Amino acid sequence: MKKLLLIAPNVKNSLMAGGMMFRLPNLGLLRVAALTPPEWDVTIVDEKIEPLDLNQPADLVGITTMTTTVKRGYEIADHFRRRGIKVIMGGMHVSVLPQEALQHCDTVVVGEAEILWPALLNDHAQNALKPIYRHEGEWPPLVGLPPNNWELFRPKKYLPIHFMETTRGCPIDCEFCAVTTAFGGKFRNRPQDEVLAELKTLRPFTGLLTLKNLVFFVDDNIVSNRAYAREFFSRIADLNLNWFGQASVNIAKDPEILKLAEKSGCTGLFMGFETLSTDAIKSIGKGVNKPSEYLDVVKKIHDHGIGIDGSFVFGFDTDDAGVFDRTVEFVIKAKLEVVYFSILTPYPGTRLHQRLTTEGRLLTEDWDLYDANHVVYQPRTFTPDQLLEGYYGALKEVYTVPSIMKRLWGTTSWKNFFYPMNFAFRGGVNRLASSLGQ
Repeated sequence: MKKLLLIAPNVKNSLMAGGMMFRLPNLGLLRVAALTPPEWDVTIVDEKIEPLDLNQPADLVGITTMTTTVKRGYEIADHFRRRGIKVIMGGMHVSVLPQEALQHCDTVVVGEAEILWPALLNDHAQNALKPIYRHEGEWPPLVGLPPNNWELFRPKKYLPIHFMETTRGCPIDCEFCAVTTAFGGKFRNRPQDEVLAELKTLRPFTGLLTLKNLVFFVDDNIVSNRAYAREFFSRIADLNLNWFGQASVNIAKDPEILKLAEKSGCTGLFMGFETLSTDAIKSIGKGVNKPSEYLDVVKKIHDHGIGIDGSFVFGFDTDDAGVFDRTVEFVIKAKLEVVYFSILTPYPGTRLHQRLTTEGRLLTEDWDLYDANHVVYQPRTFTPDQLLEGYYGALKEVYTVPSIMKRLWGTTSWKNFFYPMNFAFRGGVNRLASSLGQ
């Protein structure tokens, strides 16, 4: 039997590089495994939870990377190619920069693997691999996707959570976001019957930390199609799920969807507030966000017992020295259960990268540093050191014990979920800040 080795390289020196709360499963590699015919013996290695044996046997190696993991991915690819093994690379970074990747691998999968992987394996069998595989024309429909085999991950030390998707694509195309480039500017929905059939096959993980029937829907906006979301939430209400997802602030404007989300087991939502500045919102092109409405948005969601993981970005051209304190004050006042701060990062393939390149403001293309925890461009209103210091100061302040207690005390969200998450983040922030001298 032929051996396929699928690898997710680790993130170096990043908030996401360690800590229990980032031991999350890699859905992309699980999807590739599901697309692989049974004559292949598939092994998945995710470096954030397990070591990689560079000398293990393999007939073909597949590596998925983000920008911040791509240098490690290239190291791994170079090693296996020296052993005479063909290496395929995929993921958002190499899809944008395939010629860079081809200096280290034999083939690049540009974009989504579903319609490309079977043809690639057939060409491999004929010793006729092409340098680049990409789909042409419209983005493919998400119909008939094979179910993921979660048994491949059961022995691994991931958090006991299943990842699922119902939707891909996003038309908003924020200046700093790569989602529209990677998955298209239209929302594509999977057939609900197929999603429900897959959900019904899941069985809870057991171990030191057991979260019964916990599912994370990885859609960039699970309520992108309101009619689809209403029907979907109604249909999963009887599955006894606790689920976490991502949604735009617009969910607060639809009381019916909020009620259905609550009844269906929604535990929390990741929400990109991005900034408290109206000028910054306009500059990035995310007009659906209205900072003056944020407190009302949070209240309406909290009224349904749903927690919020709020995301904010520092380093916009309109930011001033007070942005850090204002954001921390808002987070505590709004009682956001979890918060993720990041430094504005110009990922390849984004309009932000194009603009900062044109303006001559990129400081480095060391991809290891493109993790939203480092400053890789020249800010307009700060020095790089000032931005870095303000960022880490805000992170440390929002994850002090008093801040955690103020934010979670009296909320109706699932505290058994959010208290551990906060203290895990606190540990990760302190470790990273200490390693960087912040």
